[in-house]
Amino acid sequence: MTTTRQTQSYLRNLFEERGLHLKAKLGQNFLVDLNLLDVLVEAAELTRNDLVLEIGTGTGSLTTRLAALAGAVLGIELDLPFFELTREATAGLANVFLLHGDVLKGKNEINPRVFGCLADVKRRTNCDSPAAPCPLKLVANLPFAAATPVIANLLLSDECFERMVVTVQWEIAERLAAAPGSKDYGALSVLVQSVADVEILRRLPPSVFWPRPQVASAFVLVKPNAAKRAHVGDVARFRSFLRDLYVHRRKNLRGALAGAPSGRRSKEDVDRRLAKLGIDVSLRAETLDVEQHLRLCAAFCE
Repeated sequence: MTTTRQTQSYLRNLFEERGLHLKAKLGQNFLVDLNLLDVLVEAAELTRNDLVLEIGTGTGSLTTRLAALAGAVLGIELDLPFFELTREATAGLANVFLLHGDVLKGKNEINPRVFGCLADVKRRTNCDSPAAPCPLKLVANLPFAAATPVIANLLLSDECFERMVVTVQWEIAERLAAAPGSKDYGALSVLVQSVADVEILRRLPPSVFWPRPQVASAFVLVKPNAAKRAHVGDVARFRSFLRDLYVHRRKNLRGALAGAPSGRRSKEDVDRRLAKLGIDVSLRAETLDVEQHLRLCAAFCE
């Protein structure tokens, strides 16, 4: 099998031949630095036992690289012309399965078809054995608009991902890995770090993509942590609590907790509960670490 060299000239010629017009709203910016594409794949540490989910297959260039190393690949592409390009690029590869559709249902929920297709691929590739399930990995140049809900919702789903190696906007990478008290730290940081370990692998300048985006990007490694997740307990409840807490992120804890959209409380009640936790009511949520957020949730989500 030969892998297409996704260079800028190749893409220009391909799109011209097919009469394809890129859609900015879908984040169609293609990584044309071939060495960096190899870095992304290497970070996934793929073996023939792995099942890979790729979201946003584009021309199929990354898909074929993944198929050469993994046991099976499920690729998802929303744009029909690019779905067809991926199908052509992977024709004859028995370990590649494709889904034409949106990975999201609405703005903040994974499309149930994705989980259905994953289950089907597991059955067809014998990856669904309870005794020896195949490691599941997300490896993708994520469409910018979908990156945050995709990462968050897949992390909190019932699918057990071994790792996620993804390309995202630099701004999102900073939020995923942010430390308490920093300008980028917020609900997303707390939620992801409460169930996973996050590492920014490399910053990517706009020049390594075509067309060039207006912002920098990054490779990010997210490794779900079973012990962390077990410690969180009800992850859906914790996510809802964080959404409420950060609706008005500039408010102090007293104001944020007293005016939570899910149910208002008296400031006296808030003060009493925070005093039990030993947390100053005048602090902002963004100054607290993950463990303190979990204690807040336990105290205010009875």
